[in-house]
Amino acid sequence: MPYLISVTVLWAFSFSLIGVYLAGQVDAWFSVFMRIGLAMLVFLPFLKLSHIPRTTALKLMGIGAIQLGLMYVFYYQSFLYLSVPEVLLFTVMTPIYITLLNDAFERKFHLNFMLTALLATSGAVAIRYNGINANFILGFVLVQGANLCFATGQVCYKRLMTTQQNEQNLEQKAVFAWFFIGAFCVASVCYLIFGDTTKLPTTDLQWGVLIYLGIVASGLGYFAWNKGATLVNVGALAIMNNLLIPAGIIVNLVIWNRDADVLRLVFGGLLIVMSLVLNQWLEKRRKTI
Repeated sequence: MPYLISVTVLWAFSFSLIGVYLAGQVDAWFSVFMRIGLAMLVFLPFLKLSHIPRTTALKLMGIGAIQLGLMYVFYYQSFLYLSVPEVLLFTVMTPIYITLLNDAFERKFHLNFMLTALLATSGAVAIRYNGINANFILGFVLVQGANLCFATGQVCYKRLMTTQQNEQNLEQKAVFAWFFIGAFCVASVCYLIFGDTTKLPTTDLQWGVLIYLGIVASGLGYFAWNKGATLVNVGALAIMNNLLIPAGIIVNLVIWNRDADVLRLVFGGLLIVMSLVLNQWLEKRRKTI
């Protein structure tokens, strides 16, 4: 849990940084290409080619291509149609996707995980439901594409690493570069096909935001988040995805002075925290039965 909480605080700044300094100003495809490329460079020095079976490396590349590469393709485009609070609002479905995907893999239905995910989702909706603009349908579809990719990657990574660490003692730091290599393949193709070279960063601030997002938010953040995902149950993982919403809104409110309903923020945040507590209680109860 400490990994997931730390990354939640780290990522809380990403929504506003993208929405305020990059969206509509810097080509979204270039932003994705740079962010993933920098994150990949962070972990390439740790890569040990003989440390992992080829099939596992390919699976990690596939997970990275989906969770990070395709997710960013949808995610960055959504900021062209939605405000930062709207993007935050539309991420509330991620916990549902996580629980449903996990149930599909295990071929059984976990009512506890679904109940706590629905409670967390209701808290997120309570925080950010407000009026939406005319582009909300396209923006909603783009964010749901990002949510589904992010959820798929988390569930698959958790299952893959659990299996591999049971079979052989894999050091995640030594193999995580494969995750970013897969994502970088997607980002490179998308930039070559759709990129606009006339909309590159023009200020030191924009370059600085991209470097921070690439090295810190993506590089360190995704490693810590995925590692944390292997240490908690699926219910807790689903809930932690929605803790990003109040955290992102607090940052947006305090630093960029955007309007927010503080009462709804407190109420929705309490619902999300309650869902996390409920999940932990249900999980302990299940193990004692």
